[in-house]
Amino acid sequence: MSFNVAIDGPAGAGKSTIAKQVARKMNLIYVDTGAMYRAIGLYFIRENISPDETDRIEEVCRKADVTIRYEKGEQIVCLNGENVNAWLRTEEVSRMSSRISVFPEVRAKLRQLQCRLAADEDVIMDGRDIGTCVLPDADVKIYLTASVEVRAKRRYEELQAKGTECSLEEIMKEIADRDHRDMTREESPLRQAEDAVLVDTSDMGIEEVAAEIIRICGEKRGWK
Repeated sequence: MSFNVAIDGPAGAGKSTIAKQVARKMNLIYVDTGAMYRAIGLYFIRENISPDETDRIEEVCRKADVTIRYEKGEQIVCLNGENVNAWLRTEEVSRMSSRISVFPEVRAKLRQLQCRLAADEDVIMDGRDIGTCVLPDADVKIYLTASVEVRAKRRYEELQAKGTECSLEEIMKEIADRDHRDMTREESPLRQAEDAVLVDTSDMGIEEVAAEIIRICGEKRGWK
């Protein structure tokens, strides 16, 4: 019987960073669902397809194959067989993935792969609707969040460290706008599952957050 951990929350809450660390310490397979959506977004960009072209969504889902494999412990996201990790974290791809994630066809395609992974392996999965939709029977559900101001500052510092020019005010607005889209979309909106544990990371460090989630998982598994 596989052991599944679902982490949901808004953009910039630290879901991926925390999930990766918990995965290493608990020997779980980390499934970055956001990266999978980004891969579909990248396909839209490369094919010069606008999200407004709703009549082509089914075509995209049919032609864009997204898979995950691991090489030396690193998760590799493949789009039609190509390793696209290097392109998934750009602002353009981020904006596109947010827009196309509202389409039921896109969500259904990726959900199928995610559920198959969780059925076969002990996984930790993060996203926007993991505990509410993708893995409603997950053993542990976490809702990870932080204030808009804190999330924007984290993103700003990350981009600054990479030498990317950016505006803290613009990033804050983008995050607030994305929160609104994610929480108000008709298909699988972002919300805290009724049985999820709320963890606010605004005043917590990475190690502290990871330790808290490991503690919650340990209690579920009956660890002393």
